[in-house]
Formats: sequence, structure tokens, C-alpha cells
Amino acid sequence: MKARGFTLLEVLVALAIFALGAVVLGSAYANVLNAYAGAREATRVEGDLRFARELLLTQPDRDKVEEGGEFATVETGRVVWQALVDATATPDLYRVLFVAELVPPEGGRPRIVEQTLYLLRPDWRVAGEAETEHQELKDRVREHLEAQDRSGR
Repeated sequence: MKARGFTLLEVLVALAIFALGAVVLGSAYANVLNAYAGAREATRVEGDLRFARELLLTQPDRDKVEEGGEFATVETGRVVWQALVDATATPDLYRVLFVAELVPPEGGRPRIVEQTLYLLRPDWRVAGEAETEHQELKDRVREHLEAQDRSGR
């Protein structure tokens, strides 16, 4: 009569396959948890950057914008921001280099973010600067229109 059941070798192979599957599933679960934590942190950081940009965009005084600012956050620590403002060839259009440093509360390594923004801000113009730029722009438009009239268009 033949005995029914599994041999020791078959049990060990099945156990090894089960253990391998458990390790793979466990590492996949850990990766998912890490991805969720990273996305949560990115959302917090983006919220802090959005608030710093809002401070920049709502400031009517160009000198105060160039001084920058600082504020504490609830979860991510402290944000220090600065802006370098350069006038462009177009009147009232400014190229702004926005630099924000996010300092974690536990004294970790700060994260620095740089963004270039183009802002149309008539309230940032320097006295006398706008009149010259507007006159130059009017002269260029007038010359262009006169050239079109001469060419018969």
C-alpha cells in the first residue's frame, strides 16, 4: 500500500516559494508607503512655495520684493524667499528670479528652489523710466506703421 502525503522536500520547496512571495509583496507595500509619504511631503512643500509666491505677487513695492521675506510654517519649518527683479525691453514687464529656501524644523539640510517669473507690474516702475520706455515703444510702432504705408499695404 502506497502512503499518501507530501515529502519533506516538497514541503520545503512550497515554504520557500511562499517566503519569496511574501518578501516581494512586503517590499511592494513598503514602496507604496514611501511613495505616499513623498507625495504628501511634495504637497506640503508646494503649498509653502505657493504662499511665498503669493507674497511676492501681492507686494506693490518693488524694493520690498527685492528684500524678500521669511515666514514659519506649521509642518515644514521655515521659508526664506528673495527675488531679483530685472526690467525687460517691454515697458512694465519684469523678469523675476524667485529663490526660496525651505529650512526643515529639525535642522536638516535646507532645500533651495529657484523659479523665473515674468510679471507685468506697472506699479513697480521707477519714476521717469516708464515715460521713456512708452515713448520709445510708440516711436517703434509709428515707424512700423509708416513703413507699412510706404510699402502700400
